[in-house]
Amino acid sequence: MTTTSALPRTALHITAMAIPLAGWTLHTTVLRRRLAEAQRDPLTGTWRREAFTERAQRLLERRRDEVVLVLADADHFKQLNDQFGHEAGDAALASIGARLTEWAGPHGVAGRLGGDEFAALTHIEPRHHALRLDQLARLMARPVPFEDGGVLPLAVSVGAATPAAVVCSDLHTLMRAADTAMYEGKHTGTVVQARPDHAQAPSINGRRQGRPGTAERTTTRP
Repeated sequence: MTTTSALPRTALHITAMAIPLAGWTLHTTVLRRRLAEAQRDPLTGTWRREAFTERAQRLLERRRDEVVLVLADADHFKQLNDQFGHEAGDAALASIGARLTEWAGPHGVAGRLGGDEFAALTHIEPRHHALRLDQLARLMARPVPFEDGGVLPLAVSVGAATPAAVVCSDLHTLMRAADTAMYEGKHTGTVVQARPDHAQAPSINGRRQGRPGTAERTTTRP
């Protein structure tokens, strides 16, 4: 009788312990989800600058010789906003973010660095670089579906950098090189691949000199 009566009490005790544990697990899951949501840009679903940089750095460290970094910037974005309205601008930005995310794939990372400036880093074997960059150029050139079955013209300038081509594996240097290559080919509709000299372009606070938002202290090295 003692053993029989003890079993329900034991079960109740375990259940009582499990209830707060389950509640804490649910609470932790919700907190993690909210933290992840806070790190993403709400319009495009891509990572914000800080979260992108952190994830891109980890991927670069794991795949140093087999990654491609791209920077993308919408062409004539102000004119698009002025002509079609801010909803059109939002649609264009959302499309750029979605297309970069698709291109980077599940093992890559895409981020919105600010305004109409985006970046992506993904693992690509060197023999496939040219093919994948051509694919990206075609992807970015597709018109954007808009209101009432219409479409918006979309033009995006893209620069690409790899540690082998730039002769450097520092993330910020790769970003500066890709940024400089992107502006070298602005409005051409092609992906410009960075060279070593692109990594030496003058920069201000880690960004290419002349970019909006840069100010003071010019440097040439990270």
